[in-house]
Amino acid sequence: MADRTRPWDDPTVPSRPTIPHNPAYRPGVAPVGQPQPGRPGSPPDPTSTLTDASGVSISVPRRPLRYQVRQLKRGGEWTALGGLFAFVCWGVWAISVRGGSLVGAGLTFVLVVLVAAGVFALCRLLGRVVLERSMGRIRRSAWVSHAITGVFLAAAGVAYLRQTQWVVDAFSWLQGLR
Repeated sequence: MADRTRPWDDPTVPSRPTIPHNPAYRPGVAPVGQPQPGRPGSPPDPTSTLTDASGVSISVPRRPLRYQVRQLKRGGEWTALGGLFAFVCWGVWAISVRGGSLVGAGLTFVLVVLVAAGVFALCRLLGRVVLERSMGRIRRSAWVSHAITGVFLAAAGVAYLRQTQWVVDAFSWLQGLR
C-alpha cells in the first residue's frame, strides 16, 4: 500500500502532469482575437461545403429566412421602375380604349404582372443552377433578376403604347419633322 504522506508513489496518481499536445497551447496565455474558421470552438462557416467520412459532399444548411428576404429585396428598384412604367403605359392604353371594358384591360395588366413574376422566378432558377450549382459562387443579391424583370415590364409598357392610336400618330408626326 502506498504511503499517504507520499502521494507520488500511488500508482493511480500520474507521475507528472500531462499537457495536451497542441502547438498553439502556451500555459498562462489566453487566446485573444477573432476565432478562425476550422478551429475548435469557432462558429462554422455557413458557406462551406461539408463532407462526411466517405468523402461525399453534404449540402450546406439553408440560410435564415430573414437573410433570404433581404437578398431578394436588393435590386428591387429595377422591378419597381419597370412596373411603374408599365402601369402608366397601361393606364394610357386603358383610357384610350373608349368602348372596351375596364375589367378586360385590368385582366391584361394582371396577366403581364404574372408573366413578370414568372420571368423573375425563371431568372432566379437559372442563377441558382448556373452560378451556385455549376460555378460554386454565392449570390448576394437579386439585382440581375430584378433588372431583367424591369426590362420585361418596360417592354410590355412600350407594347401598350404601340397599341394606342394617338401615341402612334404623335410618334409618326415627330418622325416626319426630320
